[in-house]
Formats: sequence, structure tokens, C-alpha cells
Amino acid sequence: MRLRTPRPLVVDALIATAMTVVAALLGQESRSQGWPELDARAYALVALAHLPVALRGRSPLTVFAVVEAAAVAFVTLGYWPVVCTFGAMLALYTVASVRPVRTALACAGCMAAVWVYAGVVSHSPSMASVFGQAVLYCSVLVWFGHLARRTAELTRRLRAEQAERARRAVAEERGRIARELHDVVAHHMSVISVQAGLARFVFDSDPGKARGALGTIADTSGEALEELRRMLQVLREEDPEAPQRAPMPTLARLGELVDRVRAGGLPVDLAVEGTARPLPPGVELCAYRVVQEALTNALKHAGPAHARVELRYGTHELTVQVTDDGEGADPARVPAGSGHGLIGMRERAKLYGGTISVGPRSEGGYQVRLTLPTTAAERGRGGTPEAER
Repeated sequence: MRLRTPRPLVVDALIATAMTVVAALLGQESRSQGWPELDARAYALVALAHLPVALRGRSPLTVFAVVEAAAVAFVTLGYWPVVCTFGAMLALYTVASVRPVRTALACAGCMAAVWVYAGVVSHSPSMASVFGQAVLYCSVLVWFGHLARRTAELTRRLRAEQAERARRAVAEERGRIARELHDVVAHHMSVISVQAGLARFVFDSDPGKARGALGTIADTSGEALEELRRMLQVLREEDPEAPQRAPMPTLARLGELVDRVRAGGLPVDLAVEGTARPLPPGVELCAYRVVQEALTNALKHAGPAHARVELRYGTHELTVQVTDDGEGADPARVPAGSGHGLIGMRERAKLYGGTISVGPRSEGGYQVRLTLPTTAAERGRGGTPEAER
């Protein structure tokens, strides 16, 4: 169950109420401090000097003016000045935290003037002390308010930069997937071209072989059209200086990947359940990349651990599971670059109508589980990838 964060207005209202109660209780000590006892008029001014603080987030300057005016009236009537200082100090801090320094200094000058005025009206025996307190308190409030303002600005800037980096990471990952899909479609077109040439060559001499070639063309063209539809959903920018890429990896090359990870220091077991069979190139590429990224994260973040890769060939789906018994990856330390972490896994699973879950295991370690439909009918239904970390 999620706990709701209190709204700022509610929090400020509670603060204003608490300050009003404290000021009223302090006002009851006025007589023992040598000041007139508070009456109904004085309590009304106490409330006016503190309750408006509830609206400090909406109109900080107006709130500051109101509480300062109430404090001046309170002091002018001869009541104990200390009672009406809390609201003014919080209002000054708020102005300094949301307004430019010039505005904050102007308000600080007003508050210091009210402080000195209270000393004059009350015939304080040490005006130097009163003046020093006014300057010190106002300076401290303005300084801390200014620090809060700078911190808030830096936080907003950092969030904007993080959002931009995440957007770029998604765009780069989709661009890379689009280039890989281009290779998949090129493979389909090559097969169609070869089979079409064969069918034309044997059309009269071997009608059976020609029909088989035409059937292969029909199946391959259907897969190609499906890949093209996916590719059109992915935004990418063409990079004319992109280096030449090696042939796309398939599930048959998982053994090579596992050997490389073992050489890197992470023991890995590979298990295959069900009958291995050729799958659409895009599906095999998706599964391979997810295994690659999961093992890479385990190698980097799991520490001393043992990993296991499991492939399960179902009738209509392929399930890939990568587990380790290490410490698990800290999401804050996993890079969000192209081809790493949840961004690549999630985008690939979404593109092929699959589901993916990523997160720690109850018995310890980490687990990545990917399920991909292997038939056109199942992929047409689509899926919503889920990620938990």
C-alpha cells in the first residue's frame, strides 16, 4: 500500500496552526516577563501574524507583508514583541527561497526595521544588542533561504538532464534495433529472391519443387512484412559513418556468448528444454540480446556468483531465463546507455509482443525472465512488457 505524500498547502496549514498555538502559549507568559497580559485584541493579532503562513507557497510576498503589518500593530499596542516573531521569520525564509536575492534583502531590511522599532517602542536598555540580533537573524534566514532556492534549481536542472538522457537512450536503442531489423528484412528478401529464381527455373521441369519454392516465398514474405511493420514503429536517425556490423547473432551462438562470459570470470551454465527449432530472425535476435545484457550486468554487478541461462521452447512461445546467485545489480549503478539495462530489454520485448520481468529473487540473486511469442498469430496479439527492479 502506498503512502500518499501530504500536499504542501496541508503541511503549511499545520505549520501555521502549530506556530499560532505556540505563540499563544508564549503570550501567556507576558505578564511574568514584565509585559501587559494579552487580551482578545492581542490574540487576534497573534493569529493574524501566524495563520497567513499557510499560504506562503502561493503568495510569499503578500504573506510577509500581512504578518509584518500584524507584528507592527502588536508591538505598537505595547505587547511583548517576541510573541509575534515566528511567522515573520518563516515568511522571510520563504521569500528568500523562492524570490531573487534583491527581493529577499529588501524584505530582510523591513524585518530588521520592525525589530529595531520594537526595541525603540519597548525602551530597550541595549539598542546595540537589538540591532545586532536583527541583522544576525535576518542574515541567517536570507542565507538559508537562498541555499534552498539554489538547491531547488539544481534539482530541477538535474531532473531535466536525467529525463533528456533517458530520452536519448531510448532513441539510440530504438535506432540500433531499427538497423538490426533492417538486416533481418534484408535476409528475408534474399531468401525470397533465391526461391523465386529457383521456382522460375524449375517451373516446367519440376512443378513440385516449384510449388515448394512458392510456399517458402509466401511464408518468408509474411515474416518480412511483419518485420517491416515493426521497423516503421521505430524512430531512428541514419548514421552514414556507422561501422560495418558483423552478422546478427542467433540462439545457436549462445554457446559462444557463454564461453566469453566464463572467460570473463563468471561461471555460467546453459540449459535448453524442449525441441530447438528455427525461429524468426528477429525473435532470435531479441532473445540473444536480452541474454547478452543480463549476463553483462551479472558480470559487472553480481560479484562472486554463478549464473544460469535457460531456454524453453514451447509450442507457441520461447521463454528465456537468466539467473544468478550474486548480490544483484544496484539500479543506480547500472548504466542506462544503448544496449544495457532495462531500456534495451524493455524496448526489445515490447517490439516483439513479449513480456519481461527483471528483479531480485526471494532466495537471493537476480533474475531476468523473457517470454516471446514465436508464431505470427500470438505476436499479433501483442504484449505489455513488465519490469520490476
